[in-house]
Amino acid sequence: MSAFIDALRTAAQGSTGMTTGEPHQPVRTSWADVHAHACAGARVLAAHGVGPGDAVAVLAAQPSEVAPVAQAAWLAGASVTMLHQPTARTNLMTYAQDTAAVLSLVGAKAAVLGEPFTEFVELLAGTGVQAFTVAQLMAAPGGPAPAVEIGEDLPALLQLTSGSTASPKAVRITHRNLWANIGSMCESADIRPGEVMVSWLPLFHDMGMVGFLTLPMCRGIELVTVTPSDFLAAPLIWPRLISKYRGTITAAPNFAFALTARVLARATSGELDLSSLRFALNGAEPIDVAAVRAFLAAGAPFGLPATAVVCAYGMAEASLAVSFHPWGTPLKVDTVDTAAMEIDRKAVPVGEGRAFPVLGPPLRGIEVGVRSETGEWLGDREVGVLHLRGECVTAQYLTMDGPVATQDADGWLDTGDLGYLVDGEVVVCGRVKDVIIMGGRNIYPTDIERVAHTVDGVRAGNAVAVRWRTPSGRESFAVAVESRAAKDPAESGRIEHEVRSAVTAEIGVRPAAVAVLPVGSLPKTPSGKLRRSAAARLIVAPERDLPVQPASSEQVALPR
Repeated sequence: MSAFIDALRTAAQGSTGMTTGEPHQPVRTSWADVHAHACAGARVLAAHGVGPGDAVAVLAAQPSEVAPVAQAAWLAGASVTMLHQPTARTNLMTYAQDTAAVLSLVGAKAAVLGEPFTEFVELLAGTGVQAFTVAQLMAAPGGPAPAVEIGEDLPALLQLTSGSTASPKAVRITHRNLWANIGSMCESADIRPGEVMVSWLPLFHDMGMVGFLTLPMCRGIELVTVTPSDFLAAPLIWPRLISKYRGTITAAPNFAFALTARVLARATSGELDLSSLRFALNGAEPIDVAAVRAFLAAGAPFGLPATAVVCAYGMAEASLAVSFHPWGTPLKVDTVDTAAMEIDRKAVPVGEGRAFPVLGPPLRGIEVGVRSETGEWLGDREVGVLHLRGECVTAQYLTMDGPVATQDADGWLDTGDLGYLVDGEVVVCGRVKDVIIMGGRNIYPTDIERVAHTVDGVRAGNAVAVRWRTPSGRESFAVAVESRAAKDPAESGRIEHEVRSAVTAEIGVRPAAVAVLPVGSLPKTPSGKLRRSAAARLIVAPERDLPVQPASSEQVALPR
């Protein structure tokens, strides 16, 4: 029987729970009540033929609805797939087609829809997928969950990966994978009863779903949770909730730390008390050391501990987390020689150079190794492709062409991330497919993007550098930035010129093209990551004033 399911039942016997509805109508629901509703939902699912090994898709925005629905699916023996949510700018025709592809990919037997998506129930009629609203699923009378045998190797989550929605891919996370990762995260972060977790993360992303709903729900940890739209509408809600509920653990991608550092300057003295926060995980996207330091500095007047930010490495293929910087210790930065890294693929420490956050040792039960392009294992400070293995690491992707194994014969998974190890601790440099190759150098797009962000008028977090091929066939790169002044020819021209000049001066190479785009132009994944390949199609080459094809994504830069 699944240890994860046993843990859900054990947590339901305690008094802890989740608070939702902030900032207007906060409501606290105990994990016991969540479990009772989940048992009712599991009986409804079982009555409609949903059982062990089946897939349930969930489209709901509110954590108060997602929690009992997900647990209902697990108690019935089914897996959960959190569907990406449409936004105000989503083309609903395209969304319907993409969602149909996802339902086919995971083989969904049922779909459960919450507010504000309940009207989509009608769209599923005749598709072969049984559709329920959350209210319908939870309407059954009280009683125990159906008695089903749930093995450790049954899928618990089919986690959609970020990328093209036209060719969806899901990571198959079993009960064994999930429980192993939850256990190692709790051990490394020292998560115990009495903690208060605070989150606004999207639940269709693994950091939100696994780290800030599933983990507290099965370990009996108090949770305060709102939606991403709540945070984006008023970013100060995040520190305010930490202050109000004495939050001890939280997490966010790097952009949120940068944004919150700016809005904290507007908070009044005495308004916040952030002294309770001990573990603020920064992950899910490249970590900017400057953003972390700005957040810590902005929070210091409100009692934020100088050791609060925990830089981390994770991916859905490992269920969630791979490594944590040791909590309670200062930010650790590795500064290396840029030329040695780009040309010799070695991380040589220097006083001034390229700064990377050190992401800590692998969690218990996870091994991390670094390989060259020829498959040779590399040593300390040699840059290569990171590989993982361990009980929490998935063995399979689901693709539109069928299941695909993720591991080699020895159980190693190729992450596609470039990085290195320093005394056993992980450092990530970037994605293999995104690295720009010029003159024998491996140039990381994040370095170019950081420089572009320094230009006045460029929206923070909205600059992208992409591999590029000029009309003459020369390998180069291009930069696209968003600006509110994009429609002003004079201002747009200034920004373009200053981005080109700043990048050339700082990086030592000149962009083949720079595009200044209106706000909202840069394509992003549903979890908010920039889609570089799609962004390349928006850039126009100055030589001919015609679109130029980006460099082939197959031409990747690997260590020699």
